[in-house]
Amino acid sequence: MAEAISNCLKVWKDRDGKLLRLRLSRPKANIVDAEMIAALTSALAEGASDQHLRGVLIDHEGPHFSFGASVAEHMPDQCAAMLASLHKLVIAMVDFPLPILVAVRGQCLGGGLEVALAGHMMFVSPDAKLGQPEIVLGVFAPAASCLLPERMPRVAAEDLLYSGRSIDGAEAARLGIANAVVDDPENAALAWFDNGPAKHSAASLRYAVKAARLGMNERVKAKIAEVEALYLNGLMATHDAVEGLNAFLEKRPALWEDR
Repeated sequence: MAEAISNCLKVWKDRDGKLLRLRLSRPKANIVDAEMIAALTSALAEGASDQHLRGVLIDHEGPHFSFGASVAEHMPDQCAAMLASLHKLVIAMVDFPLPILVAVRGQCLGGGLEVALAGHMMFVSPDAKLGQPEIVLGVFAPAASCLLPERMPRVAAEDLLYSGRSIDGAEAARLGIANAVVDDPENAALAWFDNGPAKHSAASLRYAVKAARLGMNERVKAKIAEVEALYLNGLMATHDAVEGLNAFLEKRPALWEDR
């Protein structure tokens, strides 16, 4: 039985308590807003202390993983708090002591993709659409700027960050973001868990995860602090960043002044 710890996230244990299940449960958009971020952060903090746990699976209700972060929370009066909380979650995921599996169908964009990228394994459907469209709004994706170059070739990461385009499941797997492209990502993730981590020592698995991510997690943590400062102190002081966000909220074309 799922235990809803908020209006946006369902939490329960599966596989005889070996797997923590986290389900984004505010379809169809599953917006990664302050409430969603807090719920995920809390659930992961509790799970990290369970010595018998062997992994986490994040999936979603509805046809889409997430349309992204709340654009309203990106406005100048809220963006500092929003970035601090989102980046705390990303770091908690990057540092999580056990494999975090992510199952994605439909759109997985912006802050939603940043959350998915912070996990360890990603299973996607063929029709999934993954992308960082922030540049289209006149801003950039801070966490993705740190995570994408760790998950795929730099030239491909820069393509997604500068163009704002989305890629499908097959391209995500080819570029290294996704581990597998399958019709049922949730069942594929469960099968991978059952055939691997579920059979292993939880203690040994923690050391394996730490060893595999040693260096990578430190690079992400160091860079994300710099990128957050660049976003808040540089980007958000520009006319075009605020104009792009306002234009999105007002459902009109942005009027760029290149300053």
